[in-house]
Amino acid sequence: LFSLQNQIYKGHGLSKGKEREQRALIRFKTTLMNTLMDVLRHRPGWVEVKDEGEWDFYWCDVSWLRENFDHTYMDEHVRISHFRNHYELTRKNYMVKNLKRFRKQLEREAGKVEAAKCDFFPKTFEMPCEYHLFVEEFRKNPGITWIMKPVARSQGKGIFLFRRLKDIMDWRKGTAGKKLASLEAQPARSTVNPSGSHDTRGSDDQKDEIPVENYVAQRYIENPYLIGGRKFDLRVYVLVISYIPLRAWLYRDGFARFSNTRFTLSSIDDQYVHLTNVAVQKTSPDYHPEKGCKWMLQRFRQYLASKHGPEAVETLFRDMDNIFVKSLQSVQKVIISDKHCFELYGYDILSSLLFLPRWLLEVNASPSLTASSQEDYELKTCLLEDTLHVVDMEARLTGREKRVGGFDLMWNDGPVSREEGTPDLSGMGTFVTNTHLGCINDRKKQLRQLFRSLQGQKKASS
Repeated sequence: LFSLQNQIYKGHGLSKGKEREQRALIRFKTTLMNTLMDVLRHRPGWVEVKDEGEWDFYWCDVSWLRENFDHTYMDEHVRISHFRNHYELTRKNYMVKNLKRFRKQLEREAGKVEAAKCDFFPKTFEMPCEYHLFVEEFRKNPGITWIMKPVARSQGKGIFLFRRLKDIMDWRKGTAGKKLASLEAQPARSTVNPSGSHDTRGSDDQKDEIPVENYVAQRYIENPYLIGGRKFDLRVYVLVISYIPLRAWLYRDGFARFSNTRFTLSSIDDQYVHLTNVAVQKTSPDYHPEKGCKWMLQRFRQYLASKHGPEAVETLFRDMDNIFVKSLQSVQKVIISDKHCFELYGYDILSSLLFLPRWLLEVNASPSLTASSQEDYELKTCLLEDTLHVVDMEARLTGREKRVGGFDLMWNDGPVSREEGTPDLSGMGTFVTNTHLGCINDRKKQLRQLFRSLQGQKKASS
């Protein structure tokens, strides 16, 4: 497969990307020493640059982005792995604000039925600035469980569950006390510009001045769907190439992440019961490194189909498609859609009892690319190889592809149909979205066919 790709790479010959077409090598840079580095180093025609060397492709971390993006000139062909203000979707507080705003917009423009399609995130309050609103809601529903999460951390760090207002009062009086006092004494510095995006001077700079994190208080899902008595969530990968127009791909493979301990609400302090993050679970006393705590999505889909029937599973996965699209649409007008940028998102989704409803927990801008097992390594290797195929530094694709390896084109300035031709969106036809999450991923066969087809087009046009 690599030799076939390399033959096409050397020839190029497609009309798009003339500047890239003439480049002998793709110079890449990254600071991540994991599966990603393996994939980049083995890619035909790619060469690593270090330190201050010039690069064509940079899989950067978000700290580099924050410090350097606005001061870096990029040629037409250059690509980097994040959008400038990716945090509009990937910080928990901003994600909820954008979804709430988008829901109100849909209600005005399309009615309550369409707006209800955004009801896939739990009731959430930003802390400490919405503390008083939270207390009002808390007192309306005494006895339920809430979860506190830092807005910009990952791997389960800083998360805790609570049921008593005293617990949140202790948090309020502790590390958040100084910040809460300043917020109550002054107007909030975080502003929203006319386009609706958040001014970074009101978030990052303020965080530097007062070294205290914002949190979100979120209603805890007390009735999660369990397998073997254990809680799990789903990690799903979505690749966005452009926000204007919105062009998004959904990866067929992903995994369910399980807790090692049977679920119970009688012990809300046990993180091994309630947090499914691998970083948390691998510290559990009964964690088995070889066994791990993941199921691949194909296995998960087969399990559900055998227990509940294929129609119930189709409904579940269609509802997840709605989550992906609506969440991306909620930030479409506020994300800075730079042609140099792409983003590989890791979505975390939870199903509650009897599947309904589905909940979006968070969206990760830097999903873990470190493998926890051989099966995980193979999944992430294929995921990253296919990400590079879609980003297409080599300018081999025509732009009309609906599938590239394990990625299926889900949205291309509108829904993409599995069938060829113009989709019927009237509601009278049998429109089926071009997504195959958890289905068979014969990516090697598909890639061979794709590249042979492109090679044939090249020969025919020469």
